[in-house]
Amino acid sequence: MRSSKLKQFGLVMTGMVAGIMISLNFSANADRSAPLPLPVDELRAYADVFNAIKQGYVEPVEDKKLITDSISGMLSGLDPHSAYLDAEAFKDLQVGTQGEFGGLGIEVGMEDGFVKVISPIEDTPAFRAGVQAGDLIVKLDDTPVKGMSLNDAVKRMRGKPNTDITLTIMRKGQPQPVVLKLTREVIKVQSVKSKVLETGFGYLRVAQFQENTAAAVVEHLNRLAAQGPLQGLVLDLRNDPGGLLHGAVGVSAAFLPADALVVSTDGRTEDAKREYRATQADYLRGTRDDFLRRLPPYAREVPMVVLVNAGSASASEIVAGALQDHKRAKVIGIQTFGKGSVQTILPLNNNTAIKLTTARYYTPNGRSIQAKGIEPDIVVEETANGSSRRVREADLVGHLENDKAAKAAAEAAADNAGGVPAADEAAVRFELAGENDHQLKQAIRLLKGEDIAQVLQAEAAAAAAAAAASLEAVPAAAAPAEAPKK
Repeated sequence: MRSSKLKQFGLVMTGMVAGIMISLNFSANADRSAPLPLPVDELRAYADVFNAIKQGYVEPVEDKKLITDSISGMLSGLDPHSAYLDAEAFKDLQVGTQGEFGGLGIEVGMEDGFVKVISPIEDTPAFRAGVQAGDLIVKLDDTPVKGMSLNDAVKRMRGKPNTDITLTIMRKGQPQPVVLKLTREVIKVQSVKSKVLETGFGYLRVAQFQENTAAAVVEHLNRLAAQGPLQGLVLDLRNDPGGLLHGAVGVSAAFLPADALVVSTDGRTEDAKREYRATQADYLRGTRDDFLRRLPPYAREVPMVVLVNAGSASASEIVAGALQDHKRAKVIGIQTFGKGSVQTILPLNNNTAIKLTTARYYTPNGRSIQAKGIEPDIVVEETANGSSRRVREADLVGHLENDKAAKAAAEAAADNAGGVPAADEAAVRFELAGENDHQLKQAIRLLKGEDIAQVLQAEAAAAAAAAAASLEAVPAAAAPAEAPKK
């Protein structure tokens, strides 16, 4: 009798799931080709699992939770960037694009069931506490992260300002967990900063691409112009995790000729195949105020250098790739993160949404950024002693492959197989544009006309010679003694 009821319940659930899928399939395929056939066997298996949980799990579980969790798992299993956004997460996303939200200031993803730090955001509690790219967050206060969805983990890390949270972190090279107590703040990310480094040389820093970033860039370019004519400009995109696409197009348009191709996208659907150019239609959104009308004339003529590192991702890679392909600027630094995929926010009818990867980004010359990143014109390490190992897109479990350079992406992934930095290779904490900013110093030398590639090569050769000489200077007595013969 019980078996019969279970079977009947399973058939009903199969019908319900099929009905839901037909509805979703219809809306997703409206005005497109005929809907794809439903996977009936797999839907029946889903219904069987749903049924087993409802009937036999140790505690009652609401239907809403089961279905919501299954949707979340369906999306998170695709790649590290697709996700289900419940009402609160969807609202937080909308607020976050305005540049202000409550929390710790960490860009995160998921790996092996743990929260993986992609990059701490400058001037935030996480950055000041020493959270590093590549850290695995394994506990939030006393709650293990394993098995928790990314959305749930982010909810726990966000909260009211002046409240505390303890992060337990696993860091490669350290045998014991790192425990950090952080105090939440209202995170106000200042998207754009600028200053005159020395007479004739300007510095423009974009920390994140927000709603008004491109307009702020124009404002800062005018501020620099007011301090005297510029012979060179440094655009600093290091540790910029990205943001809004139209912001990246707008910043690129500030330095490129009108109508120049900035980036193209390609995906399975027709609306995923398009080009974004330096035109009002592509960089303006929800406003008629064309901020580029206030652009100072020097912006499209002044010699430029773009600084990048492994923390430069997504929108910042779009800008660096566009300026590089159009030969508008020299890109120097180290290879970027490699997040070249497009996430589309698809609102649902209950104040929730899904974030779905729908396309890949391509530079004006057709290079795919995904899992490869932007390779600088001149490699300049983060310090005079080299760069620390940083996590990149190719390190993330389940990352989307680079379709145009699968072999190159595989080689890059193999090169990066060492994982996150050991404790003694941790990212050097220094002030960007400060006295010890090795990459910025090289950028200024390049703008002054110096052949920094030759200079860096000579410095590297001298350092290697000095290291070899120090090895030769070790006395023979220091060598291990020969084992006694028996």
